[in-house]
Amino acid sequence: MSHTSNRLRIMMQCALFAALTAVCSQIAIPTPWGVPINLALFSVYMAGTMLGAVGGFVSQLVFVSLAAVGLPVLAGFAGGPAAIFGLTGGYIVGFVLAALIVGFLAAHGKRTVPFLCLYMVVGCAACYLLGTIWYSTLSGNRFFASLAVCVLPYLPCDVFKILLAAVLTRALDRRLAVFRK
Repeated sequence: MSHTSNRLRIMMQCALFAALTAVCSQIAIPTPWGVPINLALFSVYMAGTMLGAVGGFVSQLVFVSLAAVGLPVLAGFAGGPAAIFGLTGGYIVGFVLAALIVGFLAAHGKRTVPFLCLYMVVGCAACYLLGTIWYSTLSGNRFFASLAVCVLPYLPCDVFKILLAAVLTRALDRRLAVFRK
């Protein structure tokens, strides 16, 4: 494969995972407090494990950039600077950090389901830490009060997303190994 076609393949993969995150953002369960439970982090984990640190980072940077310029890629077809720089924008920006961390760990560690789950938990924690600090700072709420509102209600679904992403990553690893030979 030539250098040019390899670069094109990588760019297309990043674009596809940015699009997958946009689609997964729309698969949402509304909540009474206004921030839906969605599948966006599932896509972030998949971007990290399948594209690696740099590709995962770039794919989510593209996603956040699309949202920042106003394309309706966020949950509820939201977008624009107000969504990115608002109270919950830190969680969206955290997608970039989570994909980078998951991608780095998955590329340098064991790719078994338990280890992949561990990498995704670390990525999720980084995303939630950034988002909660951001939310606390902008809202004036204490950190632990923000954590109780912005993180704790989402953890049960995060367990499901992490397990699903880890199992799917392993299945794709086995399938794609045939093409890499």
